[in-house]
Amino acid sequence: MAGQSAKRAPSSPAALQSKLDRLDRELLRLVQQRAQLYCQLRKHSSETETPSTLLPEVEDRMAELAADSPGPLSEGVLRTIMREIRSGCRALVRPRRVAFLGPLYTYSHLAAIHAFGQSVEFVPVGSIAAVFEEVHRGQADYGLVPIENSTDGRIADTLEMFTRLPLRICGDVELEIHHALLGKCARQEVQEVYSRPQALSQCRNWLAKHLPQARTFEVTSTATAAQLARDKPGAAAIASAQAGVYYGLDVLAEQIEDNPENTTRFAVIAHHTNPRTGHDKTAMLFQTEHRPGALAEVLNIFKRNRLNLTWIESFPAPGQKRTYLFFVEFEGHENDARVRRALKTLQRKTLRMEILGSYPMTLPVQ
Repeated sequence: MAGQSAKRAPSSPAALQSKLDRLDRELLRLVQQRAQLYCQLRKHSSETETPSTLLPEVEDRMAELAADSPGPLSEGVLRTIMREIRSGCRALVRPRRVAFLGPLYTYSHLAAIHAFGQSVEFVPVGSIAAVFEEVHRGQADYGLVPIENSTDGRIADTLEMFTRLPLRICGDVELEIHHALLGKCARQEVQEVYSRPQALSQCRNWLAKHLPQARTFEVTSTATAAQLARDKPGAAAIASAQAGVYYGLDVLAEQIEDNPENTTRFAVIAHHTNPRTGHDKTAMLFQTEHRPGALAEVLNIFKRNRLNLTWIESFPAPGQKRTYLFFVEFEGHENDARVRRALKTLQRKTLRMEILGSYPMTLPVQ
């Protein structure tokens, strides 16, 4: 009995630390072993010539693995760990360049980190058009652009570029947007607030209630706003909390967005599309004849083929007065039989039709 009691006795701090050290060494050994196996696998696949491992699909597998692993670590923590391990392994086979609307620690940058991990070369550029151009010219393997916001709707610059360049959507990231008021002074001392127009719009009620005396100024990015708040007395920025850490700012108020369910969806763009997974969406654009009932006829094609629309936007056709393009997204992959049937009919009923890509469905990122 005495021996059994001794076995049940709690370990000393030194013994527990020794166990942690052994586990750390074993974890690192397994991570390195995984990297070696990943490199061996890619030697036997075509991905080394035409990389097509699209990250939202990987994210689905990570979510499944994390959900099957009991606590105490949360699913989000486990997914982050696996994302970075996989990102590092992919970089061993072929480093990736990812363009996004910069500078660093904008919401586009945060979405890119979520999609690709941090073992890639991030290429911050000054406009959405520049993201498309980087990918179109082959200067970046992937681009990440905002496509819609739950508060302000479509991102017109992104839709316009899809009408101009033949790039494909190969994934999407829906990021929950939580704005913070950042600064170097006390909140009552704030006289000027800087941010992107969309961020200011998404916080306008909060600003009117809590900072009625402050003037608002639009800038090109939330990161630029954070830089101004860092350098200018009496200035504050609306940006992410991560931007505040990066630029050395204090958080004067958290989650100041008027809509607590505020999300922005980002499209991952490239020259290729995703293979079928069985749990996909497809995006496309089309133009109908300018006559009564033309749009209704087209939309009825989706109904007849039991294709559920998840997104629809009208957009003025560049260079044509009172003429509109329609962007739609629906459940299904472009290689599914019923999708192919619908597309064949749509081709006959539209003046212009382009498939923008098929990609796996994903859940919002908190």
